Amino acid sequence: MPDSNPKILIVDDDADLLELLSIRLTAAGYKVEAVQSAEAALNYLDVARPQLVISDMQMSGMDGMALFEHIHRNLPTLPVIILTAHGTIPDAVAAVQRGVFGYLAKPFDSKTLLANISQALRFVPGGVPQNEVSQASWRRDIITQSAIMEDLLTRAGLVAEGDASVLIYGESGVGKELFAHAIHEASKRRHNPFVAINCAAIPEQLLESELFGHVRGAFTGAVRDHKGLFQLAEGGTLFLDEIGDMPVLLQVKLLRVLQERKVRPVGSAQAIPVDVRIISATHRDLKAEIAAGGFREDLYYRLDVVALTIPVLSQRREDIPLLTNYFLSMFSEKYQKNINGFSPEAMEMLLSASWPGNVRQLMNVVERCIVLSTAPLISPVLVYDAMHREEEQLVSFEEARKSFERDYLVRVLKISGGNVAQAARLAKRNRTEFYKLLQRYQLDPSVFKQSQG
Repeated sequence: MPDSNPKILIVDDDADLLELLSIRLTAAGYKVEAVQSAEAALNYLDVARPQLVISDMQMSGMDGMALFEHIHRNLPTLPVIILTAHGTIPDAVAAVQRGVFGYLAKPFDSKTLLANISQALRFVPGGVPQNEVSQASWRRDIITQSAIMEDLLTRAGLVAEGDASVLIYGESGVGKELFAHAIHEASKRRHNPFVAINCAAIPEQLLESELFGHVRGAFTGAVRDHKGLFQLAEGGTLFLDEIGDMPVLLQVKLLRVLQERKVRPVGSAQAIPVDVRIISATHRDLKAEIAAGGFREDLYYRLDVVALTIPVLSQRREDIPLLTNYFLSMFSEKYQKNINGFSPEAMEMLLSASWPGNVRQLMNVVERCIVLSTAPLISPVLVYDAMHREEEQLVSFEEARKSFERDYLVRVLKISGGNVAQAARLAKRNRTEFYKLLQRYQLDPSVFKQSQG
């Protein structure tokens, strides 16, 4: 008998059979939800996620196969067993080919049904204990009650069992690193390091050394050997965030490491074997980047063995109250404030917001409300002010990069006194490229020569 008490949704318009099936499965140790139509089953699946669906084939309204098609399209990892009083072998074969897990004829043998259920649940996180890790432990930091997220977590749990490379897609603030860490925690590598690096946050000339390491004397300032992140993650998982921003020349070297399972530190003639599982993430459309020449197609196929796309917060609004209360508890304790919650009007404002910064933005808004609150209940005025300030401060990645680039160019020109050749050397760019950057930001080097005088 399963000790994790998986939940099974059974669907049949025959009330007597539904009750009999419920009694048998409950006696076998399963949690059971029973509904009398496919339409009711879909309503249930909008708000909850069982580990298995058992459905009758012939029902008034939507039949069992139509229900399966809907489930398979929206929750592809949720197994479905079909029961039918009019089954034939060709029907069973056709159903299984379309993805139905099991197809049993009525009257069914209880032992056969329970064997099918047990087999189906072996492939589902939460169905039986997996890798000695409970469902609650590996996903404990992911707060959700969304059916979309539950299906995504099921897929994450399945992919965690192997070593296939995973590519996580999602906008900024949706929790890509959180998902990567959850996959690591659910895997056999969980007792070894989880190492993360943001490929967009480190200058190109340093990123190679950070990833692969360097030996003493490899370049100016390399006074000792330095282990790269591949070596530090030995036996564990390396998370490459914003992989779409990795320079093309470095992509070639990363591809070689993935193919050979060896790293060659900068300045070394010796390659070092590594055993690392790669999870990467991006907010970019990598297929578009490949078409534009900004990302290597061969590296893409190495990284995108399994793809997971995390929905934006506006697509999982049912999680907003859950996340809000979680952050409320966390920050109330942090700032030692006795706050009971958000007023209904304030919660309505949170539920209806667009959340361009996703979960990270929601967390910042809740924290700001906690810090500024002087009452036990957070008001809509406080929420409005926090959200308005957040929107003012939040700029796009492109705007932030342009602002940084212009400020950097101004500083280099000031240091060099407007000498373009010297400024280009300081920036480690050739003169032609440097002139193009100056033209892009309409910067006149002669102005900086005059300021020196």
